[in-house]
Amino acid sequence: MSAAFPSAPPRRRVLVVDDSTFMRIALRRIIEGNGMTVVGEARNGREAVELARDLKPDIITMDVEMPELDGLGAMKQIIAERRPAPIMIMVSGHTQRGTEATIKALSLGAVDFVSKSSSFAAEDLGHVDSELKEKLRYWAGQAAPPPARPVASPAAAPARAVAPIEAKPILRPRAPRGQADLVVVGCSTGGPQMLAGFLASAAPLGAPMVIAQHMPAMFTTSLANLLRSDTGLDVREGTHRMPLTPGSVTIIPGGGDGIVARAAGGFELRLTNHEALVHPCADLLFETAAMVARNPVAVIMTGMGNDGTKGAQQFLRRRLPVLVQDPKTCVVAGMPTAAIEAGVASESLVPASIGQKLVLWTSAGYIPWAELAETP
Repeated sequence: MSAAFPSAPPRRRVLVVDDSTFMRIALRRIIEGNGMTVVGEARNGREAVELARDLKPDIITMDVEMPELDGLGAMKQIIAERRPAPIMIMVSGHTQRGTEATIKALSLGAVDFVSKSSSFAAEDLGHVDSELKEKLRYWAGQAAPPPARPVASPAAAPARAVAPIEAKPILRPRAPRGQADLVVVGCSTGGPQMLAGFLASAAPLGAPMVIAQHMPAMFTTSLANLLRSDTGLDVREGTHRMPLTPGSVTIIPGGGDGIVARAAGGFELRLTNHEALVHPCADLLFETAAMVARNPVAVIMTGMGNDGTKGAQQFLRRRLPVLVQDPKTCVVAGMPTAAIEAGVASESLVPASIGQKLVLWTSAGYIPWAELAETP
């Protein structure tokens, strides 16, 4: 009797959508070089919708700026027609229109994006190759993509998890010893899809909030504009030495880093460049917040990797709260799970519940928990 061997997982089927013949060839080589099958190529959004309907790919790489029907319009049609929707990775140029459409796509259900220039220089193709390889490897291992985000609402149900990771360590809730004076947030993949609902649930906020959302330069401008439009809150992209006022939401510019410093009457954002694998770096933001604020709160949300965990150790050392998004509600559970497993997280909650705690803790009438009286 011959031994039974487990069958190899099926090769992921990918549809490539780009109006550039050169780019379609380059993407095909990257995809097939990573053990996946390109089942079709489309030159514009209209062709993409038709091929997605006929070929039913697992993953679609979708160019943003195309003739006839752009990538955002095509993505909306494909997601509306098919459940579960294919995993959608946007490929965006460094233009205002391209970045705005990419951020909108991420907020509506695209799982990730790769940035490209219009020059097709060797260094740009190397960048696309490196970024796309990493993202294809991750998403090819997922059983299903996350669903499209519904209209942002604090009461909206959390997104269904992609390959949720169960957290076993015991969490010990911690609360600020007085009114929270600063909130710092770290997020990556899935952030644009989650942030509008989270921010709506965190209003009104009695302290400034600073967000480190992993993104390249230019894209955070569009993210801030979209979130301001969606929520009506004071969401802005940060500038060097920008005052951080209570109720404001400041997004650190993409591709660089930011720290919080004391300033007359409160805090200010200072832009810097830090040696890190990802930018803006949540670890750096958290470390400086724990040094300069009296009662800061750290929040770690959806994203790949472990950014935020090292910085959150400074919060743990001061017995300050570190709230993490429930891994089961994340598009990618890496960052919250890393914090939980390292023992730095104090509570794991859905985004709306995190927002509600922030409203309570930053309010002028906040009274610390009685248990804190026992804290040395």
